[in-house]
Formats: sequence, structure tokens, C-alpha cells
Amino acid sequence: MALHFQSLAELEVLCTHLYIGTDLTQRIEAEKALLELIDSPECLSKCQLLLEQGTTSYAQLLAATCLSKLVSRVSPLPIEQRIDIRNYILNYVASQPKLAPFVIQALIQVIAKITKSGWFEVQKDQFVFREIIDDVKKFLQGTVEHCITGVIILSELTQEMNLVDYSRPSAKHRKIATSFRDTSLKDILVLACSLLKEVLAKPLNLQDQYQQNLVMQVLKLVLNCLNFDFIGSSADESADDLCTVQIPTTWRTIFLEPETLDLFFDLYHSLPPLLSQLGLSDPGNYHEFCRFLARLKTNYQLGELVMVKEYPEVIRLIANFTITSLQHWEFAPNSVHYLLTLWQRMVASVPFVKSTEPHLLDTYAPEITKAFITSRLESVAIVVRDHLDDPLDDTATVFQQLEQLCTVSRCEYEKTCTLLVQLFDQNAQNYQKLLHSASGITVDMAIQEGRLAWLVYLVGTVVGGRLTYTSTDEHDAMDGELSCRVFQLISLMDSGLPQCSNEKIELAILWFLDQFRKTYVGDQLQRTSKVVRLRSDESRVPEKAWKIVKVYARMSEVLGITDDNHVLETFMTKIVTNLKYWGRCEPVISRTLQFLNDLSVGYILLKKLVKIDAVKFMLKNHTSEHFPFLGINDSYSLSDFRCRTTFYTALTRLLMVDLGEDEDEFENFMLPLTVAFETVLQIFNNNFKQEDVKRMLIGLARDLRGIAFALNTKTSYTMLFDWIYPTYLPILQRAIERWYGEPACTTPILKLMAELMQNRSQRLNFDVSSPNGILLFREASKMVCTYGNQILSLGSLSKDQIYPMKLKGISICYSALKSALCGNYVSFGVFKLYGDNHFDNVLQAFVKMLLSVSHSDLLQYRKLSQSYYPLLECLTQDHMSFITNLEPPVLLYVLTSISEGLTTLDTVVSSSCCTSLDYIVTYLFKHIAKEGKKPLRVGEATQAGQRLLHFMQQNPDVLQQMMSVLMNTIVFEDCRNQWSVSRPLLGLILLNEKYFSELRASLINCQPLPKQEVLAQCFRNLMEGVEQNLSIKNRDRFTQNLSVFRREVAEALRSDGNAEPCSLDMMS
Repeated sequence: MALHFQSLAELEVLCTHLYIGTDLTQRIEAEKALLELIDSPECLSKCQLLLEQGTTSYAQLLAATCLSKLVSRVSPLPIEQRIDIRNYILNYVASQPKLAPFVIQALIQVIAKITKSGWFEVQKDQFVFREIIDDVKKFLQGTVEHCITGVIILSELTQEMNLVDYSRPSAKHRKIATSFRDTSLKDILVLACSLLKEVLAKPLNLQDQYQQNLVMQVLKLVLNCLNFDFIGSSADESADDLCTVQIPTTWRTIFLEPETLDLFFDLYHSLPPLLSQLGLSDPGNYHEFCRFLARLKTNYQLGELVMVKEYPEVIRLIANFTITSLQHWEFAPNSVHYLLTLWQRMVASVPFVKSTEPHLLDTYAPEITKAFITSRLESVAIVVRDHLDDPLDDTATVFQQLEQLCTVSRCEYEKTCTLLVQLFDQNAQNYQKLLHSASGITVDMAIQEGRLAWLVYLVGTVVGGRLTYTSTDEHDAMDGELSCRVFQLISLMDSGLPQCSNEKIELAILWFLDQFRKTYVGDQLQRTSKVVRLRSDESRVPEKAWKIVKVYARMSEVLGITDDNHVLETFMTKIVTNLKYWGRCEPVISRTLQFLNDLSVGYILLKKLVKIDAVKFMLKNHTSEHFPFLGINDSYSLSDFRCRTTFYTALTRLLMVDLGEDEDEFENFMLPLTVAFETVLQIFNNNFKQEDVKRMLIGLARDLRGIAFALNTKTSYTMLFDWIYPTYLPILQRAIERWYGEPACTTPILKLMAELMQNRSQRLNFDVSSPNGILLFREASKMVCTYGNQILSLGSLSKDQIYPMKLKGISICYSALKSALCGNYVSFGVFKLYGDNHFDNVLQAFVKMLLSVSHSDLLQYRKLSQSYYPLLECLTQDHMSFITNLEPPVLLYVLTSISEGLTTLDTVVSSSCCTSLDYIVTYLFKHIAKEGKKPLRVGEATQAGQRLLHFMQQNPDVLQQMMSVLMNTIVFEDCRNQWSVSRPLLGLILLNEKYFSELRASLINCQPLPKQEVLAQCFRNLMEGVEQNLSIKNRDRFTQNLSVFRREVAEALRSDGNAEPCSLDMMS
């Protein structure tokens, strides 16, 4: 709708639709009208009209929103206009202190944005926008409402200064934030603390809503000051490694004064519960307190803590607090992580404590472990009966907590082991009674199964804890006692399949088996386990034959498992059982296959595994008849097929152990896949059951990708290539043509092709007489071209569809192409020599797909950017003739993508951009150098160089922009790939010395006079000893100079002429 905003009534209708309307169409129209209002020349007058005459708070909010968007534009309003807006809003909120809170907040945000954007702007030799703090002090001298408004202004300003706007240069943000920190932030903190002292000195009437609000706003202001990003690290505030706040050294006195900390403790005790948010009963307070406790061990060694006089009392209180927290398992479950972190780190430090003072952890750690175990078992009945969310369903949290508990549980392990044995026996007996009872009450059974699942998880945890804590032979024997019980439970559960089954217990069993594997099986066995000799029959058997691990002593008596070979047999039997009977349960199948995959990684284990009957059975019978999850019927989701890749990777590793050059053995192994492909071929030719074919092909593509991933030798890979080409690759090609619009089908096929193109371990370095490398590339070229042409026919796609339907496939194609270009198994010059257009076709497909993607999407989707930029690096390294032949708009698109990629935070992308730019600049520099020598003949390379030179002369700003970006990165930003940045920068400087001089002058001139000479000297040092060439020696010299330059410039910019020289030095 085209509004001309003739009246206030029209604007208020717009507000109603925008903020409280329920009609979606009207709201969308209102949003369009809002944008129209912002762009209209009468925007400011209409905002003033709404603020002064609006009858609702929403009218005032609309005015504030318009003003906020107006002052946030990239091209700012004139300075006089911004000063007028700021002063108008200050007077407006001062004259109307009883505005709705959300209106005051929105208007103050406008002031904060104006102040930040104009922080360095000068009028009549004054920083006009820095007067805001003096203006606020006038508010603080007024009524309580005015005081609240003043505090909110400071709070919003502090927050805005700390807020990174990723649409603006990060260097400018850091410059403003640093200046604000050095000139104003300390004063704001001192002011806030003085206000809090006044609250304590002459208690306000905290029953009064306004006075309560004032205290809350002042506390929020203090928090914003302390949360300020002092050093520009932009660290994740929730990360565990963020253990210190980098306070400027000028703040030292504030923090070392005892009164500062006492102020907040006194406030906490004196403020009513409403303001202190009910202490630790508030989840937010509780969470932060848990984080605070975890930091104790991060910042202090256990040896230091035990020397403190109050340590015994503090550790007792922390233990009681932890036990209470664990017992209330439903309250703030995410906070328990920090408490367990504290105890894990404390217990892990015990062996290193040299102090004679008691650490008391042997007293409290078993209590913590017991509280965790009993609370989790008691939670099961409540979860089942009240139909609550089961904590076991959140496996990520469960695994995290168990990994922390494993260290704590090994402290005074005897107590933990005794408790677990008692609980396990009791619950296993109850479970068996329920199994044999006629009634089989469902609720009781569910409770018992949940308790058993927790117990199996816990046994796996304490067994896995052996690797994290000092263990003895007795501890190993206790592990054997516990493990016996789980292995007996496995036998009991498997004997009842398929009628008697429980997914949670199965997942817990797989966790236990994996922990046992890590601790007691394979090469881990030789490294960590102590061995003993059985005394029985020692007269008849040599001593060496009776050496077994202590953990197996009890297991051999009860189960007949005497060593890790027997355990491996148990493992494999369990894996085969799960794959047979749990085919319809994706979580169990997925975890089982991951366990199989982990077993198949180590060479020592592989040699043992291939001797086991269950493995031989799998190698000869990997069909859906024996393993239902390999089937293709409609009951299986297409996403469930992903686990087939893991299965075939592990299976192929097992095959490879004894395969050698036995082609018959390989053919036998591939027989189920051969039958499947022949079936597909027959159905394709007869044109029926297309849905079945599609599902079969998806499964086959995933199977083959798993096989290809595991074949890391030239001999074995050649067997696969001879099997798949030329018979079966065309089938995959036809599938891409037919189902190009169905990512569930195209993605596995494209990923298979990308895997086949990977020259891992030089497996694609075929014999000199073999054309296989070229044949493989031709097939890949056909597939990429087919997919590229077909996918572009889909037209425009919605935001939520563009990645799965299009960009994901393009990124896989780029990844495959990159593998081919840098794989060193194809001589690409051969294609042109013999008139083969497959190479040219695939490059054209690359360009078409690229032009259909916006620059923002290139960087927004990480997988796409991490395949496109390395591919571009390969093209600029070895195929510059292709780059120079691109049409000018295409070449501009490519160079713009490099320019934008230089500023990204992803170092893989930015380093690839630097390398690509370096190749382009070097190519251009060498061409200009050759041209200066006037060669007698003009070759094709000379013409290509001439084209590139002509393009750069037509678009000089392209390279200038990139030079500016790189210089900004070096001077102002946290440059994590300095070496990569230095390589193209030298070429850019040598190609465009005039622009470099302008950049240098602009940087020097914008600094105060005392710094200008220092910076000028830094720039002179940068080019000292650097010659007018791009030889490796000259580049290395420039890289060294750049490192020194960056350090010296940082020091020069750091010291402020008006402040003390070390104002940026940090202390913890």
C-alpha cells in the first residue's frame, strides 16, 4: 500500500497493525509502510509528530524504531542533524519521565547508536558526542524517575559500545570500543558504585516500585561494565576456558579495595528477596553460582586451596551443596555440569598435592558419587509415573556428566564398587522376577528397565575411569566384578530377543562395551594393565601361558572370558545380534555400527577380529536377509540409510586385512552389491518400480562410499574401479538425470563420486599404461555437468530450501572437482590436445553454478565456502589461463568473492583467499615484468596476461580494495593467519605503489601528531630491504618485516597521547 502519511490517525493505525495486530497480511503491509516512512524526506517530522501528539505508547515506539533505523544507516545523517536528534530525545525523556519502559528503552537506544557512530567526530575542536556522560549527570541530580532514565542511558551506551555489528568494519568497532573503555568506562563504573553506596548509606524505600527499579538498573549497569569486552577477544561467554576478566590496569585500585567486594555482599544481604531474586532458588542465580564454584579449581591449584585456613569448612559446604543439587535432579539440570567439573578437577589433582594438609576429598568424593548414583535411580520411578521427560533421552548431557563422574568415582573406589554391586544385584533380581511373573506390570517393568539402564551406564563410567585415575590390582578386580554383571545381563537380554527388548538398556550396554574396549582391550591392554599369574594348574602349564589381566580373573570364573580375545568374540556376537534384531531401531543400529567402526580402526585389533567366526559370517553374509537394516522397504526412513556407510567402512577394513591381491575374494565380497546393481539395471530398462530403484540406488551409493573410504591402497582401489567402471557408473549418472530435484538421492551419489576422486594415500596413482585416472575424471565431469545443468532449471528457491535443494549439491560438486584438480593423477593438458571437451565442460559447469549463488550465500553456508575457496585456490594455482579467459563480469564476481572472503573469521576460507589472490597477483606481476622486456614472439600465455592486465586497468578499485582490506587486517584486527596475508600483500604493493602511499598517508594523518612520526617510521621499516620482485627470498624478507611492523604499529596505536602510556596493558 502506498501511504503518504497525511495524518496522525493514519500513522496510529499503522502502529496498531505493526505491534498488536493479529492479521499477518496487515502486519506485512505495515512493515513495508515503515520502510517507506524511513526512506521518505518527511520521516523526522512524522517521528516528531508521533512523539508529541501520539495517543498511544505504540505511536512513540514507532517513532523510536524509525529514528533507530535512520541513524543506523551506512551513510550517516549530517552531524548537525544527529546532534539535534540526540538533544531532542534527551529533552523529551527528561520532560516525560513516566513514559512506558519499552518506549524509554527504544529512545535511549537511539541516543546510544548516535553516540557510538559519532564517537570520533569533531566540531569546533571538540568531540561533540562524548558530552553524553555530562548530560546524564544532570539526570542523576533529579527525581527518582530521572535518575532511572540517566542510569538506563549509561547502561544502554555501555552495551551498545560493546556490541559488534558484523555489517560494519570490525576495526572501526574496536577503535571506538577501546577509546570508550579508556576515556569513559571507568568513570561510569565508579559512578554506579557510588550510587550503590548511597543505597546502603541511606536506605531507600524499597517498597516503592520506582526505587526498586533504580537499584535494579544500577546493578545492571555495573554488570554491563564488567561484561565489557576489554581486549576485543569476542570470546564465548559460556565457554569453560574463559576463566579471567581482562581488567585494565588503571582499574586495579578499584578491585583491590576491600570495600568494592564488600559493597556487593552487603547489598545482597540488605536488599529484599525481590531484588536478590530469591537467592539460589532462582535458576539463573543458581547457575551462575555453580559456574563460580567451578572457577575455584580453574584459578587455584588444589595444593594452594588446602593451605587456606577455612578450606575444611568450605569443602564441606560445597560437598553438601553438590549433594543437595544432585538430589534435586529436575532443578536446573544444566548447572550440575559445573559442579561435577569442580569435583572432577579436584580429584584429578590429588596425586600432585605435596602439602601435608588433608585435602578431605577421600571423604567427600564417594559421597558425591553415591548421591549421583542414588538420585538417578530414584528419578526413574518419578519420570515413569508422572510421564516426565526422561534425562536418559538427552544422551549428550548424560555422556558429559558420566565422563566427569568417572574421575570422581575412582576416588575411594572400594565404596563406589560395593554400592554398585549391591544395587545391581538387587535390581537384576527384581527384573528377573518381573520377567518370569505372569502379570508383568508395565509400569513396574518400565521402572526396573530404567534403573538397570542407569546402572549399566554407571558401571561403564567407573570402568572407563581407570584411565583417568591411579589404579591398583584390587581396583582391576573390582572392575571384573562389575563387568561380570553387565555381561550376564547382555546374555539375559539377548536370550529374550525379539520379544524381550529395551532400547535404553541396549544403548547403555553399548556405552559400557565402548568404555570396556577403551580400558581393557587391544593395545590399551599392553600399555596400562598389570598382569598376574593364575595359581591353579601352575605345575602343568608354563608361567607365561597363565599370565592374564587381573580384571579377567573373576570373569574367567563366572563367564569363561579369560582374555581380550574372548571379549572381542563377545563384542562381535553382540554386534551381529544387534544388527539382526534391532534393524528397525535407528539409535541402536547407529550406536552399534559406531562401536564396530571404533573396533576396526586399530591394526592390532583388526588382526584379532578377522579370526572370529562372527566377523567371517558378516564378511560373507552382508545382505538384508541377515541384517534387516540393509533392506529398502518403506518402513525405513531414507535418512536411516546413512548408517550403511559406517557399516561398509568397518567391514571393508576387516576385508583388507587378508585381501592382498586376491581379486576373487573381492568379487565375492562385492557379490550382494553386484546383484543389487544388476536388479537396478533390469528395472531401469523395463521402466517399472521406480521408487524401489531409487531406494536401492541410495543404499548402494552409501554402501560404495563406505567401501571406497576404507580402500587406501592402489591395488584395492583398482579392484573397486574395475568393478564399478564402465558397468555401473552410468547407472548413477542416469539416477542424477532422473532425480536431480531430490537431494535424498543426489547427495549420496555425489558424495560417492567425491570420495572416488580422493587420491588418499596415493591410491589413484595408476600405472603409466593405465588410462583410469582420465576415465574417472571424464565420468565425474559428466556427472557434475549433468547435475549443474539440471539443478539450475529449478529456478529460484525459498530461503529454507536453497541449501538442501541446491547449495549442498553444488558444494559436493566443488569438493569433487577440487580433489581431481589437486590429486595429481590426471594430466589436464591431454584433453585439449586430443579435442576432448570434458575438462572445459566441467569448468563451464563450475562457472554456471557459481553465478547462480549470491556472494552472501557463499560465505553464509560454511560447507559451500569451504569447498568453493579451496577449489578456486587450485584453479588459480594451475589453471590461470581459464581464469584470464573468464568474461569480465564473471572475473569480477570471482575477485569480489575473494575480497569478501578475506574478511571472514574462518581461517580456512581467508587463507585460501590469500593464496588465490597471491597466485593472481604473481601472474599479473610476472606478465608486466615480461612485457617490459618486449619479447620477440607473442604466445598464448602473453595474450592471457594481457587480458588480465586490461581487466585490472578497467577495474583498478578491485585490487585496491583488497590491499585496503589486508592492511586493515594487519593493523587493526586479530590476524590469525599473518603469513598467508603477507604473501599477496607484497605483490599488491608492488603493483600499486601509488595507492599504497595514499593508504599509508591516510592512516598516519588520522592519528594525533605525536604518533604520526612513529607510524611513518614503521612504514619505512616495513619496506626496508624489500626489492622490486616476488622471489621467495624477497617474500620472506617482507613477511619478517610485516611481523615487526604489526607489533610496532599496535604499540604505537595502543599508547594514547592524552592518557598514561600503559593504559591498555592488561592484568588478570
